[in-house]
Amino acid sequence: MCFSASASFGMSVLLLGAGVAAVKKAQNPSQIPFAVIPVVFSIQQFIEGALWLSLTNPAYSGWHQNATYIFLVFAQVVWPFWVPLSMLLLENDNKRKKIMILLSGLGCAVSLYLAFCLSNYAVNSGISDHHIRYDLDFPHYMTEFSGVFYFIPTVIPLFISSIKKMSFLGAIILASFMVTKLFFGEYVISIWCFFAAAASVIVLIIMTSFQTSPGKLNKVIL
Repeated sequence: MCFSASASFGMSVLLLGAGVAAVKKAQNPSQIPFAVIPVVFSIQQFIEGALWLSLTNPAYSGWHQNATYIFLVFAQVVWPFWVPLSMLLLENDNKRKKIMILLSGLGCAVSLYLAFCLSNYAVNSGISDHHIRYDLDFPHYMTEFSGVFYFIPTVIPLFISSIKKMSFLGAIILASFMVTKLFFGEYVISIWCFFAAAASVIVLIIMTSFQTSPGKLNKVIL
């Protein structure tokens, strides 16, 4: 999150409620990884709320390193494989499913690379201009490439999905990325994660539209 501990914790509570409601609407196991996305974001925002406390209150300073690493595991490692995998499990169109498999493979590779970097290179976080800034000392020659490869599996599957309402979620996340990159370039990790977390409420709307039909347990009535 990017504004305060209370904003992070407030968003966490909102997303937890939306996520629990979305999971309750799941009609088969293949829908659960998608339905649980707001819950995962809720945990991530709670961790950044704890990070805010560690950076603003000396009594919680001992939380700083652990909160930084845990947040970055969610932001850097979890989403590149989780998003395309959840889209793959929902997909019924065979051609689109093949593309999702490729994107899932790319996402897993990106997650493994970023997990390696988090394990082997220094990372830090601090407050700058009322936002949390994450400094990642990853190999510079891979930074731009890893950013592009991160974006592809976390955003593109939403537009490829045959579930039409999914493209609306993709458009919101893409727009939030562009706004963040343009106006908050030094705080992309924190601010884009906050916007994406807020957008994940749309998952509940999509889950509400799910209905089972004979032979197509994942079919969505649009």
